[in-house]
Amino acid sequence: MVELAEIVREAGPAYRQRFAARMPPSHLKALRDIERCRTAALGGHLRQCDACQVLVYSYHSCRNRHCPKCHGEQTRRWLAQQRARLLPCAYYLLTFTLPAQLRDIARAQQHRVYGLLFTAAAESLRTLAADPRYLGARPGLLAVLHTWTRALLYHPHVHMLVTAGGLTPDGAAWRDPRHPTFLVPARALSVLFRAKVKAALDRAGLLHLVRPKAWTKRWVVHVQPAGTGQQVLDYLARYLFRIAIANSRIERFQDGQVTFRYRENASGQLQHCRLPAEEFLRRFLQHVLPRGFTKVRSYGLYSPTAAPALERARELLTTRGPTAAPDPTPSPDPTPQPEPPSPTSRRGVLRMKPTLPRPAPPPPPPPAPPRGGPPRPPMSPASPPPRRPARATPGAAQPPARLQRGGLSLVRSRRCFALPSGDPPAPALTAFVPSRPPRTPTRAHRTP
Repeated sequence: MVELAEIVREAGPAYRQRFAARMPPSHLKALRDIERCRTAALGGHLRQCDACQVLVYSYHSCRNRHCPKCHGEQTRRWLAQQRARLLPCAYYLLTFTLPAQLRDIARAQQHRVYGLLFTAAAESLRTLAADPRYLGARPGLLAVLHTWTRALLYHPHVHMLVTAGGLTPDGAAWRDPRHPTFLVPARALSVLFRAKVKAALDRAGLLHLVRPKAWTKRWVVHVQPAGTGQQVLDYLARYLFRIAIANSRIERFQDGQVTFRYRENASGQLQHCRLPAEEFLRRFLQHVLPRGFTKVRSYGLYSPTAAPALERARELLTTRGPTAAPDPTPSPDPTPQPEPPSPTSRRGVLRMKPTLPRPAPPPPPPPAPPRGGPPRPPMSPASPPPRRPARATPGAAQPPARLQRGGLSLVRSRRCFALPSGDPPAPALTAFVPSRPPRTPTRAHRTP
């Protein structure tokens, strides 16, 4: 199976050589980490079979959140935690999509535009959910940012898993939606979402960069039932610690061309896409998030500050019983994984041995000698730099002595001063004559 790391190792150096001046640091770091993932550059660990004593070497992973080979155990742990937090109620899946007129700005201002995309989507939904005509309660929201299509094209959107109902403002009851077929009207949610994005761009000083056509077209906000939310969590966790594409979808890398498969949304048919390696890397890197950006956010009852309200809603829903049929997907086992079996012995397992250190970096090259002559010998950090002695002038006083006080070097000035008690006495100097005689200032004479 072809892996993304193989493509990065072969086509990455040429890509960096051509575009390094315009690549953000997050893109450079992603290429470097994926290129070194599970290689000797990151060190590794050693396992030994307890039956046949065979040794198996395993290299460390890069732990980059954009690498398709890392974070398997972390994904399972996050999925188990989120399933434990799900309320026993029905759910809706909402998708807020940024229109094409704003995608150039989003690509250039990722941190700001992605952040206001989260905020505008959550505020517009909470505004309509607080309306008594639709819900009149506080729902739970779990939002995840995706920036790609299945063909690796740039398509920023937010998936939001929302409870079908919410806790009343006084916390006394759980309230279901007024309309059993939908949570809130999608058309009204789209208009409100567009208005909030426009206001946020205006506050950020980016509104003048958007074409006016973006504010007259209809924005896409999709609302669909999601059962108990289990299958939606499985889908969101699949690309939580990686982006855009998995290694299993890459079919071929030959003659500088990358072939991968994807399933088309409209027809549901399997398609194959063949791209040059440079274009493939460009499509992949445009989905790398900036450093420190949080791609999973919680609002409403799922907010970290709403833990008491979430437990209150769970108590109220438990007394009512389940309102949706459980999904057939089994929950993952959160227990730690056992030791892997030996590849050569059926009876033994691989036990962890001491960790293999990372290879030391190569020493820096020696500095080139100066042009004026041979290099001077290095000086000790503790010894002061040598000073050129001043030429004594007949009849002139010697320069002031250098005194040591508290580890600091003090030089006597023109005036006399007394040291505090306890310090060694210093020779009194009443005048200081420079080594060179002062030059007589000349006056400019105006020529008549």
